[in-house]
Amino acid sequence: MATKKKQKKKTKVSRAIRISFKVLTLAILCGLIILGIVFYNQYGKELLEMQEDAKTLVANSTNETFRQAETSFVYDINEKLLSTLKGTKDVHYIPYEDIPDDAVNAMISIEDKKFMTHKGVDPKAIIRAGVAYIRNKGDIHQGASTITQQLSRNIFLTHEVSWERKLKEMFIAKGLEKKYDKYEIMEFYLNNIYFANGYYGIEAASKGYFNKNVKDLSLSKIVFLCAIPNNPTLYDPVDSKENTIKRRDRILGQMLEDGKITKEQHDKAVNEKINVKIKKVKRNNYIETYVYHCAIKELMKKQGFVFQDDFDSEKEKKKYDELYHEYYKECQQSLYKDGYRIYTSIDPKLQKELQKSVDETLKDFKDKADNGVYLFQGAATTIDNETGRVVAIVGGRSQNLDGLTLNRAYQSYRQPGSSIKPLIVYAPALQLGYTPEQIVEDKKFEGGPRNSNGRYDGKITLRRAVEKSSNVVAWKIFEDITPTVGLSYLKKMDFAKIDKNDYYPAASLGGLTYGVNAVEMASGFAAIVNDGVYREPTCIINMTDTSGQELVSDHINLVPVYEENAARTMTNILTGVLKYGTGRGLALNNMSCAGKTGTTNDKKDGWFVGYTPYYTTSVWVGYDIPKTVSNLYGSTYPGYIWKQFMNTIHEGLEYKQFKGYISNEKPKEEETDEEEEKPKEEDIDPEEEQNKEVPDTDHSEEDTGEPDDSDGIDDGTIEEPVEEEPVEEKPVEEDPGEGDPVGEDPDVVGESPDNVGEEPVQGH
Repeated sequence: MATKKKQKKKTKVSRAIRISFKVLTLAILCGLIILGIVFYNQYGKELLEMQEDAKTLVANSTNETFRQAETSFVYDINEKLLSTLKGTKDVHYIPYEDIPDDAVNAMISIEDKKFMTHKGVDPKAIIRAGVAYIRNKGDIHQGASTITQQLSRNIFLTHEVSWERKLKEMFIAKGLEKKYDKYEIMEFYLNNIYFANGYYGIEAASKGYFNKNVKDLSLSKIVFLCAIPNNPTLYDPVDSKENTIKRRDRILGQMLEDGKITKEQHDKAVNEKINVKIKKVKRNNYIETYVYHCAIKELMKKQGFVFQDDFDSEKEKKKYDELYHEYYKECQQSLYKDGYRIYTSIDPKLQKELQKSVDETLKDFKDKADNGVYLFQGAATTIDNETGRVVAIVGGRSQNLDGLTLNRAYQSYRQPGSSIKPLIVYAPALQLGYTPEQIVEDKKFEGGPRNSNGRYDGKITLRRAVEKSSNVVAWKIFEDITPTVGLSYLKKMDFAKIDKNDYYPAASLGGLTYGVNAVEMASGFAAIVNDGVYREPTCIINMTDTSGQELVSDHINLVPVYEENAARTMTNILTGVLKYGTGRGLALNNMSCAGKTGTTNDKKDGWFVGYTPYYTTSVWVGYDIPKTVSNLYGSTYPGYIWKQFMNTIHEGLEYKQFKGYISNEKPKEEETDEEEEKPKEEDIDPEEEQNKEVPDTDHSEEDTGEPDDSDGIDDGTIEEPVEEEPVEEKPVEEDPGEGDPVGEDPDVVGESPDNVGEEPVQGH
């Protein structure tokens, strides 16, 4: 009896579970139907349009579609041809029968194991990607694309990271699988993917890296090549050969596991030493490297990439860096194959003169590195003040060498010394109420820096403090306005490498963790002469695609940084630097001019940044690996380069004066004679005579005893790994002080930032 009751009770429970399950199932189905209806109403039309677009693209495709590589052309300001950019896949396209089986098997093993069986997409891979999307809170990660999808993206789409593009990619891939067989798709794929360093297609890569046809390569070398396309930056066989080797070994392991090679073949391939015999990539000159860099940034913007300098955490920064490099490399690739017409502001006459000035001034420095590159270098950038665009850029001395060119003007970051003072100390101070004739105290104080000449003038005007490049005054004013306020002006002008450790008084003397580059300095001073309005430095006027459609317009965003009167006042003060101050003797012959010198501690870096109503030019001089040069000051080699160049390019131009400023000074009871306003003879640096045109090329380490405007902040070079392999040295942690003019150790003063930090994101 009890047993029957238990059975009856059990039956009722089971029935209840079944009913509940049916109700739940029905509810889920209803929910899915409702969601489906909502989704269709919202996205159905868009999905249908994507499908139709995909069908059209596939239907119009032919075998020739996958053999196209359009040449891109670069033009100067006169619309004359400067450069051509053409990929190599047209020249080296090979049919499937000439592609080694090892290459096909390697790609299938590592990129798409189900290639031979799927119909364009891998549903399981998509599900995995969807799960990852949810786990990463909306971040889209690569990894679900089949070989056919990758081909679809490379040929028909952009590299925009979005689900819309992903869906288009899937629709196209399914269409390609219906129109072409697997062997054709693999042929298209291996002839179109990017193998780094300008090589498109596996045959081009084989010739470029090994100087052989791919069919003549060993298993190890073939798989080595197949390791590159997954991430051409990470697995670049020139810059990151060890990474490429590791991925080669991983692929060989997969091929062994998949039964594509034997254990004997695997072991032999793993143990084979790889020697990349790359023909040095055709040397790009300084114009070309900068043009390509600017064009790539414009393409990144076009694809929706948002440039960023501030990060809440190292994790966020790392994530940004990875995305930046991905976008940069992809857009770099497109320059070689998408047929752009790039119109630039580069003026060939100005470029020639700027290069000539650098080369002639530094010609007696003949020491070279093992690779033949001059050790003592210079960099310079010129901006047209009317347009805000770069018209000339020099990234180093002229040399007829094979290999890549490091463009120091935008890739090398160095300590600016006192040349930074107008941007972060004085122009902000003028905007906040300081005046040129305001009395400030040039007096040594505890915890502060000391002046380069070891003298302190007591009560002087702010104007005179700028002319003398007083470190004490700059430091005290910077403390007054606060480092946060001062550095905010650099942030507004997109100085890329301002670090959290820079928010200390030492920054007022150029003591920055990573430093600045010549392009940034030119654009900063150009903002001053442009009434305080900053324009992002670029040489791109316009870009069009192969059909003539405009991709980049000639519009430049205007960003107010300094108030108009503050900027004009700053200019007025800086004219005195060239008449009475550290830049005495550098004034131009027949043109209004203003500028600022900068010399770092131990005379390792020299800067001069100056401008006229027409042009702004910044000049840096120093060693790639920082080294003391006894007679290097902002007023010597950098100043000589600047004066020679600016005098030449202003010949024949109508004389112009700078715009006047409105004085906020209170009227004086008694006027001071003009003679009394001029500096005393002992204040003038003896090295900076008006007629001193030829630099002293004695390179001994003996100090000349000449005063400078150094700031006691050691320096280093941090380069952007865009296309080059830069020399890199982080700044050494050192207390800020003033470099002693007679070679003694500077006074150890005050607190300084930690000048040692991780390399910030590049290429902004």
